[in-house]
Amino acid sequence: MLNFFRRKKTEPPAPKRIRDHKLGPGILDASALKVIEVLNTNGFQAYLVGGCVRDALCGVKPKDFDVATDAPLEAVTKLFRRSRIVGRRFPIVHVRFGRDLIEVSTFRQSISDKVVHDDRGMILRDNAFGTLHEDAFRRDFTVNALYYDPSNKEIIDFVGGVDDIKAKNIRFIGDTKTRLAEDPVRILRAIRFSAKLGFTISEDILSSVKNTAKRLEAIPPARLFDEFLKLFLNGYAETVWRQLRETPLANALFPSCDPMSPLALAAMRNTDDRIFNGASITPGFLVAVLLWDDFKARNDVRHSDDDDPAFAALKSQQSSIAIPRRFGTFARDVWTIQERLHKRNVRSLDRLVTHKRFRAGYDFLCLQAESDESVRACADWWTDFQNANDSEREALIAQLPKTPRKRNRGRNRRKAAAQNSASTGTG
Repeated sequence: MLNFFRRKKTEPPAPKRIRDHKLGPGILDASALKVIEVLNTNGFQAYLVGGCVRDALCGVKPKDFDVATDAPLEAVTKLFRRSRIVGRRFPIVHVRFGRDLIEVSTFRQSISDKVVHDDRGMILRDNAFGTLHEDAFRRDFTVNALYYDPSNKEIIDFVGGVDDIKAKNIRFIGDTKTRLAEDPVRILRAIRFSAKLGFTISEDILSSVKNTAKRLEAIPPARLFDEFLKLFLNGYAETVWRQLRETPLANALFPSCDPMSPLALAAMRNTDDRIFNGASITPGFLVAVLLWDDFKARNDVRHSDDDDPAFAALKSQQSSIAIPRRFGTFARDVWTIQERLHKRNVRSLDRLVTHKRFRAGYDFLCLQAESDESVRACADWWTDFQNANDSEREALIAQLPKTPRKRNRGRNRRKAAAQNSASTGTG
């Protein structure tokens, strides 16, 4: 492929070297510092880079630590026993220290025949290695192109990232249209960083949202599932969804979902609350919420028992975001348990309460009740039932409408035939 979007290679200015940065102790991750120490000892440059530096400057404790170095990937794997090269588009090295995983990347350049683009400018493969200067200018956002040198405790800033952090501004390095053409997922990253840090996205990025949303169709659905996890399972899902639903991006990710659905917003808020309180979360629950309307519509028009609306809804979604089977199964269980929660069959109440997805199904019902008055009485009944003692449960069950017992027509026909045979003396 031709390198369609070539930028002019210019001599980069000398970086700012900042020592008065007030980075907290959160940046001093023992495993990451050990990686840098080993690389330095063997004659290589190595720095902390990207999100860990950005977050530490913003007062947010970093979760992941990345190291950038001039060491070739193969040299890195020889220095660390528990390491391996991963990735096809952007090969890096994973180095393990106990449970810690440190990502080590070799400095790259963006202007090279080894950077392969498609005919619209999207990067298909990047094996062009370069210098520290070149590595800084090929990164996406200014706030992500900061390097921290622990040996002299200074930040190296080529692109004004520290100033943008102070101004709380998200902007690209270089031309916005080119950077989004190289990787449309960067629009989702901009929204994620904005929600996480409370930063403002620059107008030139926002003006490119519509065109970029369409281009997300070219991104592998499995990669978009990884972005889905980062967007919605890190404690700021409600803020992210409020931004996405005002753009075509929400439907680019979930084509069958109504972005303005009160249920979707309530689920995002509930997910954030659970993360804040240390409760368990699963992507399957959000999948159940975001595909609920599609499942219901398909279920309402099913023509036979052979139709499987849950399978159809999940299959339709796979072309946008690939949902792993275990999370699809979780969503299916949440959907199918809703009918049982509404019917409240007296003879199967005990079995239903012990169902492995009962709690998730009940939580789903309660979220619906927040915006749907017709569901509220049922949700309240189940809340009372779970908190009730035995006598109180009997009273709640007595409130339920009596369901007529189904007759066993086959058995009745056989009984009538036997009686008729006896009366006529045949058989």
